[in-house]
Amino acid sequence: MEPMSHWKGRQPQESVWDYPRPPRVEKIEDRLRVDFAGEEIADTEHGFRVLETSHPPVYYLPPSDVRYDLLVRAPGESFCEFKGIAAYWSLEVYGNASPKAAWSYPAPTKLFSEIAEYFAFYPSRVDACWVGEERVVPQAGDFYGGWITSRIVGPFKGGPGTRGW
Repeated sequence: MEPMSHWKGRQPQESVWDYPRPPRVEKIEDRLRVDFAGEEIADTEHGFRVLETSHPPVYYLPPSDVRYDLLVRAPGESFCEFKGIAAYWSLEVYGNASPKAAWSYPAPTKLFSEIAEYFAFYPSRVDACWVGEERVVPQAGDFYGGWITSRIVGPFKGGPGTRGW
């Protein structure tokens, strides 16, 4: 076993298979950033992450730290059995558009009330997302929107043939 001093300044890896179901929301202190079309869309140290078995974490950023002026409410909504009804948001920046780049829960269930009105961004629909100084890798597929960092290991739900896991 390697000495703990090796981990100083780093966090040990987490397996997404150790995450709970139903999911859990937790406050984080990492700096979170989102960039699109040459603009910083969001920058915060007051985010949350939602952890669910087999999924990379989804990060939620407070509306006070998001460029709300660049978001446009998109048509449609979806239902999560745990969090409730999600609203979708498109980005429009200097003629560049990213349809349904983000989502939020205007009135989530009681267990997820901490993320009410917070925004989650699909890393695959923006130019870059960051956790601390690490650039995020988008979760495969176009449904879940998790943020993959070196902190977590899979396999991850989301790619072809994994939606039914």
